Amino acid sequence: MTNKEFMSLMKKGDIDSTYLFIGVEDYLKDECIDLIKGKYIDSSLETLNFVVLDGKISTTDDLINSCETLPFMSPKKIVVLKDISQFFDKEENNSKEMYDYLGNLGDHLCLILLDENNELKKTSKVYKYYKKINKVVEFDKLKGKDLSQWVEKIVKGNNLRISNSNINYLIQNSPYFSKNITTTLYDLENELRKIISYAKDDEITKEDIDIVMVKTIDNNIFDLLSSINKGDVDNALSIFNEIYFSNEPIPKILFMISRQIRLMLSYNIYRERGYTEGESMEKMQIKSYEYSKISAQAKMYSTNELEKYLNLLLSVDKKFKSSASDQRIDMEVLIIRLSKKII
Repeated sequence: MTNKEFMSLMKKGDIDSTYLFIGVEDYLKDECIDLIKGKYIDSSLETLNFVVLDGKISTTDDLINSCETLPFMSPKKIVVLKDISQFFDKEENNSKEMYDYLGNLGDHLCLILLDENNELKKTSKVYKYYKKINKVVEFDKLKGKDLSQWVEKIVKGNNLRISNSNINYLIQNSPYFSKNITTTLYDLENELRKIISYAKDDEITKEDIDIVMVKTIDNNIFDLLSSINKGDVDNALSIFNEIYFSNEPIPKILFMISRQIRLMLSYNIYRERGYTEGESMEKMQIKSYEYSKISAQAKMYSTNELEKYLNLLLSVDKKFKSSASDQRIDMEVLIIRLSKKII
């Protein structure tokens, strides 16, 4: 089930004695656990009715002892077992007796197996067990309206306003959906709080976002390619050095440029073959926002030009791997050649 479906059950007071929390969004897992505590446990009695176990060091007896103790002046006791991959990797914790025990927990309890950092494999015995009894709760990245409302809620909670267009702008320029950077709501919240602290008026503006938010390498690469497309050598070199001095490895920068060129080439090929926009996006495995940028840039080049660019990038990559050259100088020469179309 999704985390929204679980929240609906909780609001009705209809939760069972155990669940497995999985997924990439630890922020939402932690938020959900806090809400469960708020519903079932008085804050003054939390030390008696809320237990967190470390799966790396806890034993079967530790878990059973925590679950068997009845709640004190609260409708439920909540036990959270973290690092469950390591807990269930131990043979004694992965026995038939353990699963028999998990299947017969009392109504006084809510045991949450917490998969932090999305480490648990779906081929594991514990995942298959919880999936079979329909007690797996998935915490995936927020999208669309849910993510926009999350941003707006934090802004309003700090007595500020933000327009829908600036919410979208903030999200699009954040690394939250980047395939190249692992980013969670915790990271996005940190960026958002910096913007909130910086904002001079009671409404967050696009300028506030631009000044405070650190651009992702994805967006910097778009800007770099845009300058290359325009033949603006000085600005292209300036953007490259900005990325370089932010401690991004040069091979990664080269890889990202190659990826963008490859996507531009794919766009042109699919367009020539008569594919629709939706079919092209699906084949390229990118979202509409990135697709719009790729398509705008790709139209400035012929398919033949992009193929030559890729070959040039490949030759630089081979040079990086086969010799001890100055990679920064090699990249600057590459950017000059791309900008001046010397291919």
